[in-house]
Amino acid sequence: MRFEELQIHEKVLEGIRAAGFTECTPVQAQTLPDALSGKDIAAQAQTGTGKTAAFLIPIFSRMLAAPPLKQDPSPRTLIIAPTRELVIQIAAEAKLLGGPAGFRIVPVFGGIDYLKQREDISRGVDVLIGTPGRLIDYLKQKVYSLKKTRFLVIDEADRLFDMGFISDLRFLLRRMSPYDKRQSMLFSATLSLRILELCYEHMNMPEKVTVTPEKVTVDQIKQEIYHVGTSEKFGLLLGILRREPAGRYLIFCNTKAAAGRLEIFLNANGLVTAAITGDLPQNRRMKVLSRFKDGSLPVLVATAVASRGLHIDGVTHVINYDLPEDPEDYVHRIGRTARAGAVGRAISLACEKFVHSLSDIEKYIRQKIPVMPLTEEMIVTGYRRRPVHPVKKVASAPERESRQLRQKEKTSRTEKTSRSHPARKKPFKKTGPGVRNKIKD
Repeated sequence: MRFEELQIHEKVLEGIRAAGFTECTPVQAQTLPDALSGKDIAAQAQTGTGKTAAFLIPIFSRMLAAPPLKQDPSPRTLIIAPTRELVIQIAAEAKLLGGPAGFRIVPVFGGIDYLKQREDISRGVDVLIGTPGRLIDYLKQKVYSLKKTRFLVIDEADRLFDMGFISDLRFLLRRMSPYDKRQSMLFSATLSLRILELCYEHMNMPEKVTVTPEKVTVDQIKQEIYHVGTSEKFGLLLGILRREPAGRYLIFCNTKAAAGRLEIFLNANGLVTAAITGDLPQNRRMKVLSRFKDGSLPVLVATAVASRGLHIDGVTHVINYDLPEDPEDYVHRIGRTARAGAVGRAISLACEKFVHSLSDIEKYIRQKIPVMPLTEEMIVTGYRRRPVHPVKKVASAPERESRQLRQKEKTSRTEKTSRSHPARKKPFKKTGPGVRNKIKD
């Protein structure tokens, strides 16, 4: 199905052409006709299949068909996402698709620009995109209202539940316009019973869409796994990176300590690497992601903070340095490659510490991950474990003499000051059992 075949507003079609989209993905083909007619949608689809455009295109088309109310403090559209990275990605795609229409799009999330984001909302907004915490913060301050919001999107609903945002989500939904006065769309990688309960409670008879439920991962991802000991795991990783130096690698660890240690090891062995973890300041995180996206940073190490919400073109390899303990995390991790029809590789290193989760992962994805043969030649030995510090520069004889002369002058000035202003001796108190307190000058 081509976008021109659907009842999409011409200005939105201009944005679609600017984004380079021509044909609908499966999730877009199944949801756009109903969404464009105003029906509520509850959709399950694989990660990286174009879910963001599937809800932005119908919302923008319907917003253009209905002019906004004057002096309305409510954003016309509210999009709720679980992570900062996902908010940034949705906002970028929204500005691309909605650019010709001139919509005012404001992303809000924690970590940076608290006052600036507040001022952006107070000046009026068409599309408000944010994480639950920051959205509730501004709502309690009455910076904006949700009483007349006409469009609602809940993206990555399963992740919102997993991260404990369900109470925050319900807080926002209870303060919105009635469910029959707005169009609501929910997108998720899985539609569990608790998510469906939320749909029936806060949505108007949503159309349930399930895209390729028999396959949890996309076919373009070539999956493989190596069984390796913990002591040899970094040597194997280094061998993989050196055999294919032209790739763009996203490496996942289970803990921030492991991610930081891996960053140090890779940089010490000549691989330009940076790591993003949950405690990394947002401005630094955005700089690291920007470098990885433009190709100046070939290797990115991350914890679960990057497993969802990142749309980075050209990621050739996803490596599970630590096999995830949650099967759903495995699906979302490897979904960072082979996006939008591209081809990618997902390599997992199963050590004795995390191999116990392999059976659960294979049961969840309904397939066996091919085991690759491991030889001694594939494991690099003798690698560095810490950066090589630069050799200190040895000062020449004239430099040493000049330094000694400056030190003598400084000492002389200090002695003169001490003679002109002698330090007063402080009294002290001598105490002890059977001894009277005495103060001596």
